[in-house]
Amino acid sequence: MNLARFSVSSNGWYKTLCTFSAVTAAFLATNALAQEPKVAIAIHGGAGTILKSSMTAEKEAAYKNVLSKAVKHGYSLLKEGEKGEVAVVETIKILETSPLFNAGIGAVYTFDGEHELDASIMHGGSKNAGAVAGVKTIRSPIEAALLVMNESPHVMLSGEGAEQYAKENGLEQVKNTVFDTEFRKQALDKVKARMEKASSGYGTQQGNERFGTVGAVVLDSGGNIVAGTSTGGMTAKRYGRIGDSPVIGAGTYADNESCAVSATGHGEFFIRYHVAADICARMKYQGLTLAKAADTVVNDVLVKAGGDGGVIAIDSVGNIAMPFNSAGMYRASIDTEGKVSIAIYKD
Repeated sequence: MNLARFSVSSNGWYKTLCTFSAVTAAFLATNALAQEPKVAIAIHGGAGTILKSSMTAEKEAAYKNVLSKAVKHGYSLLKEGEKGEVAVVETIKILETSPLFNAGIGAVYTFDGEHELDASIMHGGSKNAGAVAGVKTIRSPIEAALLVMNESPHVMLSGEGAEQYAKENGLEQVKNTVFDTEFRKQALDKVKARMEKASSGYGTQQGNERFGTVGAVVLDSGGNIVAGTSTGGMTAKRYGRIGDSPVIGAGTYADNESCAVSATGHGEFFIRYHVAADICARMKYQGLTLAKAADTVVNDVLVKAGGDGGVIAIDSVGNIAMPFNSAGMYRASIDTEGKVSIAIYKD
C-alpha cells in the first residue's frame, strides 16, 4: 500500500468532511434563527395636550427614560419565552411605580382627595379577561386584574370586594396616601377652582386632567396577543365614576384572530363607542389592516363624536399601530425585528 497516497487521500476526505460539517452547522443555525418565534411589544403612558413647547428637556428625558425601561423590560421577557400576560403585567408595573404617569404612584385625585384605581387585562387566545375598578389599597392594580383573570370565575371586581379578594390572595396592600404626589394635588386644586367658577354641573369643567392611562400590548412567542391597561382615572371624579380602562371592549381588548388594544383618553367616549373591540372587529369582519382599522376608529369615529385620545394595538403577526387624535401620546414599541421606537409628540 502506498501510505503517502493514503495519507493525502485521508486528509482530503477529512477536509471535505469538515467543510460539510461547517456548512451544515451554518444552515441549521440560519434555519433555527428563521424559525425563532417573533415577539413584539407596544406601550403607552397616556394621551392629551402634550406640547413640546411646555416640556422641559429634563422632563422629556425623564418620560423617555421610563418608557424605554418599561418597553425593553417587557421585550426581554418575551424574548425569554415568558407568556404575554406576564410581560404585560411586569411592563405596566414599571409604569405604575412612576409618578410621571396617571396609574398607581402618581394617580390623580378624586374630588374628595383620594385615589381610585382601575385596571384590566385580556388574553387573545383564551379570550379570558380580568379587571378591577375603584380600588384604593392595592399596590398594583394590573397585578390584581391578572389575579382576577387567572383565579376568579368573574371578569370584574370593584371597590372593597376587589381589595378583599386581592388581600386574601396575597397581593400587596398599601395605604391610599402611598399614591399621593404634589403634582396631582395641584391638578385637583385647578379643577376644583374651575368648578367653583362654572355655573354648569359636575364633570363639565374638566381640562386635560381627564387624560392619563398606561397600557401594554404584546405578541408572545406562543403566538398569543395580550392587552393590559391601568389608570388613576379622571381628576376630581365623583360618585364612584369608572372610565373605560377596566371595561373589556372599551379600554382593553384582545383576540388572536384580529388584534390586541389598550386605549387612553376621555373614557366616556371610549365606552360609548366600544373603541378597543371596534378596532378588532373591523379587522376581523371587514378585512381591514391593523393600521387602517385603528386609524378609522381613532381619527374618524372618535373625532366625529368629540372624543380625544389614542390607542396602541398589535396584531397576530406583530404589526403595531399607535394612532391618537390629541396633541401627544407617550408611547414606545419594539417590533418583531427588534427596532425600538420612543415618542411623545405628534411628529
